[in-house]
Amino acid sequence: MQFLRRALTGLFLLSLTLGLFALAGASFWGAVQERMAREAPERPARERVMAVNAVTIEARTLTPVMTVFGEVRSRRTLEVRASAAGRVVELAPAFEDGARVEAGMLLARIDPTGSEAALDVARTDLAEAEAELRDAERSLGLARDELAAARAQRDLRRRALTRQQDLSERGVGTTAASEEAELALSSAEQAVLTRRISEATAESRFDQARNALSRARIALSEAEREVADTVIRAAFSGTLADVTLSEGGLVTQNEQIATLIDDTALEAAFRVSTAQYARLIDDAGSLIAAPVRVRLDALGLDLESRGAITRVGAAVGEGETGRRLFARLDDAAGFRPGDFVSVIIDEPDLDGVALLPATAVDSAGTVLVIGADDRLRVEAAPILRRQGDEVIVPAAGLAGERVVAERTPLLGPGIKVRDLTARQSQAGAEGGPERVENASAERIALSPERRAALRAAVEGNAGLPEAARARLLAQLEAETVPAELVARIEARMGG
Repeated sequence: MQFLRRALTGLFLLSLTLGLFALAGASFWGAVQERMAREAPERPARERVMAVNAVTIEARTLTPVMTVFGEVRSRRTLEVRASAAGRVVELAPAFEDGARVEAGMLLARIDPTGSEAALDVARTDLAEAEAELRDAERSLGLARDELAAARAQRDLRRRALTRQQDLSERGVGTTAASEEAELALSSAEQAVLTRRISEATAESRFDQARNALSRARIALSEAEREVADTVIRAAFSGTLADVTLSEGGLVTQNEQIATLIDDTALEAAFRVSTAQYARLIDDAGSLIAAPVRVRLDALGLDLESRGAITRVGAAVGEGETGRRLFARLDDAAGFRPGDFVSVIIDEPDLDGVALLPATAVDSAGTVLVIGADDRLRVEAAPILRRQGDEVIVPAAGLAGERVVAERTPLLGPGIKVRDLTARQSQAGAEGGPERVENASAERIALSPERRAALRAAVEGNAGLPEAARARLLAQLEAETVPAELVARIEARMGG
């Protein structure tokens, strides 16, 4: 009995414990359901403010620049050709590629033996023609004198005949005397005719002798020209290129032996689009002489020359577009024909425009203006010109306004922003710290080995002009050297 009582008591206590656990679980689940069913309190929404960089639009006059690529060429280039055939017996010491020659300088001489012999023959023929002319002139003079004498004799016979006829009419003369006078006059007339024929023959001989003299002079001039053609001289001062001749070699007539380039009369040839060309013509449709700058990258030092546009190509080549322009270079020291250069053209000035970052204007030509309540609004700002990473827009109606410098998809009209640029400017005006670093102006110190390697690279560059080489070496001698200069030289060294 005692066992049964204890067993029932344990079972009762176990049932009571399980009931209490069930009651506690039901109470907890009811509390959770009531909490989840209860509405959460609404919190007031906070407006999101975007931080932006802004720039101020300032109306001013700007000169747009147009950057294109072109080639340097010479305005005077001459193909040096041999005017005569033969063996080269003399060459100028400077007759080689890249040599500088002066106008009229002897470049080469071809064996003149044959030409000089022909010249001597022509001179002899000329002397003979001159002697023949003198002889013909004397014969003509004698023929004319004989004709004059025959005419005088004829006149005398005519007067004698007249006298005999007068005597016959008066009954004093005889018929035989008159007939004899008539025969004498007839013989005199025949003598005059013969002398006229002799004069004509003498005149014909004189004309032939004069023509022969003219032909002899022409032959002499031709022989002198052939002798002169054996000497090749420089037509103007310049530099030789494409030299193919050596002393003792044989040349044919009209064979090209070199090219003479005037390296002081250089110009830049470049191509622009039709739209760009339209900005370089005036109201009359004529090309303006816009100033240009031609730049050549030469191992850390940009060679630059100034000039002006002179002309436009006469026609557009097949398969090409735009216009081909030519610009005269005023001072082209260091440039050579064939250099690939960048050409910077100054366009006509634009009034009442502003310069903005390219990221401030979208494809539709609009900008985001920061209003008085720091909210954005959209304003039209069509792009007039693109200048690298910047654009030129009209400033009418926007002067003094601040616009977002870098647009993002998160920005739009009505959004409130915080102008970081204005805060930095205000901090700088109040004397706060402002630091502007220019990476291109950074200077570094060089070790002796590194400095020597850079000097050797500059001195070993044969295509670098002497003025540029001296300037680079002077910069490398300084205690600190521009980091950009070192990087550019080492990039060309392969370092």
